[in-house]
Formats: sequence, structure tokens, C-alpha cells
Amino acid sequence: MSALDALVSELSDADRQERIELLIDLARNLPPLPERLAAHKDATHRVEECQSPVYLFVELEGDRVALFADAPIEAPTVRGFVSLLVEGLSGATVEEVLQVRDDLIERLGLPEILGMLRVRGLTGVLRRVKAEVTRAAIARAATPPAANGQGAASSHP
Repeated sequence: MSALDALVSELSDADRQERIELLIDLARNLPPLPERLAAHKDATHRVEECQSPVYLFVELEGDRVALFADAPIEAPTVRGFVSLLVEGLSGATVEEVLQVRDDLIERLGLPEILGMLRVRGLTGVLRRVKAEVTRAAIARAATPPAANGQGAASSHP
């Protein structure tokens, strides 16, 4: 079972109140952006569909995805969902990320606890993760491998 599957199972099995508490716990666990990325919190990395300022960064390390994100502590449910994606998808392959079902938010039971605008914003976050992973994979495929054979690509400067 993948890290994301384990988180989905935990949230979907929880009742409404437990789901909120789990999201808040996840929000607390979102790691800070690495310093090298924090300077690039700009419109290029912001998820426009989300009312809260969410910033996403994707890197490929070999054939594995490294996902970094920032979301405001004042929006704990959004931050919790973003943290779930970071925790659940970091280390996954490009194919595994792209195979995440678009109904993830429904499977997590989030529409039951969040308003329609938040759900739409979270859907935008998931779409953006997939788009950035695709973009990084295409960039990697177009770039000759580094001398050490470890081609790396990212969705940021």
C-alpha cells in the first residue's frame, strides 16, 4: 500500500469530526519549503484555483517525485490537504502520481466537511500537482542525462 493509499484509507474510515482533526494534524506536519524554493513563491508556482495562497514545487530525483508546497497556517483544511499530497506523493513515481484518481477529494470525504469553493480549490491543487509532474517529466525527457546518469528536472528555476 502506498503512502497516499494509507492516508486515504485513514481519512475515509474516519467520522466527520475525526476527519477534521486528521486534516489539522496533517496541516501541522507540512514541512517548511526548503530555503532554495522559498524565494520562488510567486505567481508561477501559485495554485490560482485555490482562494488560499498555495504554492507548489515539483522536482524529479531519478524516477521519483519530490513534492514541496506551502499553504497558510490560517487555512488548516487546505494546508492539511496539501500536506497529505506532499506526504502521500513524495517518493512516488511519475506514473503513480499521474494515476491518482481525480475523485480523491470525494474518496477522502472532504466535500462533507468543506464548502464547495474549498473543494474546487483542492481539486485545482491536485490538478496542478499532476500538471507539474507531467511538465517536469517532459523536461527531463528532453534533457540529456547528467554525466553521473542521474538526470534531474524541476518545475521551478
